[in-house]
Amino acid sequence: MALNPVVLCLSQSGYKIARKIADILGSQIHGREGRVVDVDATFENALDHIRVLFSSGTPIVGVCAAGILVRGVAPLLVDKLNEPPVVAVPDDGSTVIPLLGGHRGANRLARQIAIGLEAHASITTAGDIAMGVALDEPPLGYRLQNFKDAKSVMASLLNGSSVRILGENIFDIHSSSAAEITLAVSETPMVGDEMTLVYHPQKYALGLGCARGCSVDEMWNLVSKCMEEANIAAGSISSVGSLDLKGDEPAIIETALRLGVPFRLFEANELESLTPKLANPSEVVFTEVGCHGVSEAAAIALSGGSLVVEKKKT
Repeated sequence: MALNPVVLCLSQSGYKIARKIADILGSQIHGREGRVVDVDATFENALDHIRVLFSSGTPIVGVCAAGILVRGVAPLLVDKLNEPPVVAVPDDGSTVIPLLGGHRGANRLARQIAIGLEAHASITTAGDIAMGVALDEPPLGYRLQNFKDAKSVMASLLNGSSVRILGENIFDIHSSSAAEITLAVSETPMVGDEMTLVYHPQKYALGLGCARGCSVDEMWNLVSKCMEEANIAAGSISSVGSLDLKGDEPAIIETALRLGVPFRLFEANELESLTPKLANPSEVVFTEVGCHGVSEAAAIALSGGSLVVEKKKT
C-alpha cells in the first residue's frame, strides 16, 4: 500500500470504532456531513466519496455495511492487481472483512486492524486459510516478479506439493531440498515460471537527472543498461527520486511508471546537504540548479545509504 488508508464513518454510532481504527493506522477519518462530528474531512454522498478515494488508489476502511462499499466501487472494478484495499468493519468492531485489494495488502491491513480492535479478521483467500500466507502478497519491501504464475504455484501447494526456499525465507515456511515448488528471493534478475516464484527485495533507490526535454527512450535505455551492468533486477528498485525542478520531466515520470515505483522530489538545499557523500560533485550543476549533484544525491536521499552505482550519462 503506497497511500495511507482513509477511515470512512457514515454515522455517529460507528465513530468510536472509526477513531480506534484511525489511531491504529495513523489515518484520517472522513465522516458523513451532518451525521458525524470531530472528523478530518466530510462528504455529502457516500458512494461518490468512495469512488473518488478508490479511483485515487487510496485504501478504504469503511465502518459501515459492506454493501455500501461494494456498490460504491463496483463500477470501477477493472484490474484486481492494481485495485487498492477495501475493508469493511461493522459499528461494533466485532469483525474485519477485506472485500477487495487482496493483491495490494487488504488481508494484511485487515489483520492489523483486527489485532488492534481485538476482533476477528474474516480472511477468505484459500492460500491464507490453508497455509497462513498469500504467496501473491509478499511482505512489505518485496515484489513478486512473475505474478501470473502465483495461481498455479498456490494450486500445487494446496494439492500437497512441497516447497524449496532459495535465499531468504520471507514467508517463514518449511523448506524441502527435494521440493517441486521453488520460492526464490534475489536482488539480481531471475526468471520465474509455473513452478518457481521469484521475489525481489526492494533495497535500491534510483536517482535521476536530465537535460530539459530528455527523451523517454534515452532515459529508459540508460537506466536499463545501468541495472544490467550492476546485476540489479528492476523489481529491486524501491523508488525514483530527483530535484523538484525535474518534477515535470516526462522521461523521469515514465521511468518511475515503468518500474512501478513512487517518484519523490527533493529541494535543492536537501540535495546540497549530501554533497560530501557524492562521487561526482559538479560546480556546473551547482551553478544551474543550486546543488552539486542531482542523481547521486537523490539516490542517497531516498535510500539513506551509500552509492552502489555512480552517476552515468548518455
